[in-house]
Amino acid sequence: MLTNKWFKFSFWAVLYTLGVIWLGNYWWLFGIGIIFDLYITQKVKWAFWKKHYKEGEKRNVWLDWLDAIVFALVAATIVKMFFIEAYVIPTGSMERSLMTGDYLFVSKLKYGPKVPQTPLSVPLIHNVIPIIGGESYLTWIQNDYRRMAGYAKVKRNDIVVFNFPNGDTVLRASPGEDYHYKARIYGRAAVIQKEGPLVARPVDKRDNYVKRCVAIAGDSLEVRNGWVFINGVAQEALPGLQSTYEVITNGASINERILDRMGVSLGDVYYDNRLPGYPALSLTLENVQEVKQLSNVLEVRPLIDFYPPSFPDNPLMIFPYATDFKWTRDQYGPIWIPQAGATVALSIENLPLYERIIGVYERNKLEVIGGQVHINGVPADRYTFKMDYYFMMGDNRHNSLDSRYWGFVPEDHIVGTPSFVWFSTDNYKSFPKNIRWKRIFRGSK
Repeated sequence: MLTNKWFKFSFWAVLYTLGVIWLGNYWWLFGIGIIFDLYITQKVKWAFWKKHYKEGEKRNVWLDWLDAIVFALVAATIVKMFFIEAYVIPTGSMERSLMTGDYLFVSKLKYGPKVPQTPLSVPLIHNVIPIIGGESYLTWIQNDYRRMAGYAKVKRNDIVVFNFPNGDTVLRASPGEDYHYKARIYGRAAVIQKEGPLVARPVDKRDNYVKRCVAIAGDSLEVRNGWVFINGVAQEALPGLQSTYEVITNGASINERILDRMGVSLGDVYYDNRLPGYPALSLTLENVQEVKQLSNVLEVRPLIDFYPPSFPDNPLMIFPYATDFKWTRDQYGPIWIPQAGATVALSIENLPLYERIIGVYERNKLEVIGGQVHINGVPADRYTFKMDYYFMMGDNRHNSLDSRYWGFVPEDHIVGTPSFVWFSTDNYKSFPKNIRWKRIFRGSK
């Protein structure tokens, strides 16, 4: 029965139809005709490279390899596009929840995969072709944002992978850095002259970031003395949450084995004899209690930024980059997270909060003429949002460039959620001690 051509056709036709229903574009149902021809009529040689051998004929190894490669590429592309994608943690912004050097799989099923917005792309390559450089995609075809059905919505405290909002424009010489930040600090012309030209990237081809969603659309967020409050309620004490502390010692440093056992990243540890102690040691609340018990530790002080902020949290770095908002990374907000269908009053004073949403994410022509906000050429004193937005923060609160620095994450930037860590290495240790065996096949929290 399993070898019967009608059974094969029926099986793949049903599977394909379910995929089309999930995709929501019923024009693809015409593809059933191709499946019918593949298994029943066999009039067209769709796999034109594939050779059918006569009995006893010697097989062509190169054609067999080509057939295997084509199948692998098609299968891997479909899996990456709609189901799961490999990702490596490049920075320590999510430590201790996710560590630098963690290799993980990102599930796209939970929130629903996005229909490819830039379909003309080199398979399995995100945005830049390795070694030779240059973009791995063409923008000749650009689809509108549409998300297929998932089984959950983004919730508070979810760890989320998303396209970097400020990654819409990058510098050719330093594509991994935030162009918008550099332009504010050094001036647009100077940055382009030194590191340009500029490259514009569509939403789905921007770099992937991973942070924790601390506030969803409709929430009000405030950070007081480094602690997050949502709608007036303090965020729960998550196990991996950490901040920086000044640790004063009696002149003796803390044994690195003790710090390593506590999970402190040794690459970030700096002992200053002049203090004496550690000017900025990243610790969890549990670590703080452990460090206080050490015989050579005299005092542990939390490092909290107040306005005016100390470097590097200058006003040009903290969103929304306006002096009227006297915020720091530890004293931030209150700020309301925009929600689809909600309307806000617009003024020159609050425009810095919403101008990127209105002009970039939701594609309106935004101007200020004579002190009056104009949207698409019409004076406007209010605006209704088209999408939901989210506020993302790293668990390593003082070592994370997140929504406090570049603002809201639109719903069309959401990629998925980490499923599990399949491998992990510590960049500050040599083989084989660098392998974090306890993190392998560990689920994300």
